Amino acid sequence: MELASKLRHYAGRTDVVVLALPRGGVPVAFEIAEALDAPLDIFLVRKLGMPGHPEYAIGAIASGGVRVLSEDVVRAYGIPSSVIEKIAANEERELERREREYRKAPLASFRGRIVILVDDGLATGSTMRAAVQAVRQQGPARVVVAVPVGAPSTCEEFADVTDETICARMPEPFSAVGLWYLDFSQTTDDEVRMLLDRHATEQRMGAKRP
Repeated sequence: MELASKLRHYAGRTDVVVLALPRGGVPVAFEIAEALDAPLDIFLVRKLGMPGHPEYAIGAIASGGVRVLSEDVVRAYGIPSSVIEKIAANEERELERREREYRKAPLASFRGRIVILVDDGLATGSTMRAAVQAVRQQGPARVVVAVPVGAPSTCEEFADVTDETICARMPEPFSAVGLWYLDFSQTTDDEVRMLLDRHATEQRMGAKRP
């Protein structure tokens, strides 16, 4: 996997944890965690979509009560705060549902660790930006963002908020993440649980080997 090869300098380290942004980031993060022999977990973030155009992000929320808004977009379209609160409340319910659906144990502390945040791509970057901000609050030693594909301008912007940003490919023009996948079908809840369970089992088996 091209992206995993760009992260090989983190392989075998005991202070590394790979965090996937569900659902699309989980298959990508699984491959990275396998290649690096690192723990895999999820970090829940929900996009706040533009009223009438939910695929266009105006911000995002993350576990821990973090909210990031694209203030320029909110001002440009005159989106009232009451509308934003309604959208956020709906996404918070889905975030809580996914916490119950995917997580079997509390999220481990990131303090002093190298956190590699993974998604299937970076378009506007609002979802990942919320994740970075939320993780930073826990005092990690290093925050790395890794994606297979990203908009060149967005990847460049992340250099200011992470310790390292790796976008394996930055096509121009970019348009949308899904255009750069042969198969961009939606990852299911069952697939998320299966990949998390599979990696956890492999990690336990590996720890038992002499």
